[in-house]
Amino acid sequence: MIGPNSKDLICLNPDCRDYRKRNAGNIIKKGFNTKGNQMFKCKTCGVRFPETKGTVFYNRHLTEEQIIMICKLLVEKNGVRAIERIMEIHRDTVSDVIEDLARHAREVTDYLITNVGLTQIQVDEMWSFVKKNKRKLSKEMRDLIDMVIAGSTQL
Repeated sequence: MIGPNSKDLICLNPDCRDYRKRNAGNIIKKGFNTKGNQMFKCKTCGVRFPETKGTVFYNRHLTEEQIIMICKLLVEKNGVRAIERIMEIHRDTVSDVIEDLARHAREVTDYLITNVGLTQIQVDEMWSFVKKNKRKLSKEMRDLIDMVIAGSTQL
């Protein structure tokens, strides 16, 4: 995963005075956890959280590569049981990842509608355009789109 910049992060603690405020200057780096993920701390409320908090990768026993592979298999129209057989991962785990992906997709869509001012039709057209033209994009842009689809970036 591309390491996040503490200036781009937001506090996800609903009790914090700086909850979801961007560029508030309240997030600092605070070591690493046992999995090797960068930890951050909110100076306002004191809560520590890993770089994966708020993403589909948070609190998972799967590797990042396994979650990305589930995404790719899902896009190729494989069902939950097919993904289970291919990846040798229990179907409940696959279903949980898919539910998280759906939640993140809803959050991205809601953000585009609410904060950017797009209509539902414009958002649908945008995603259709991205999917259709994805092969023409640079590798860096394709990787970034894959990360957004997988939910590995925070809004």
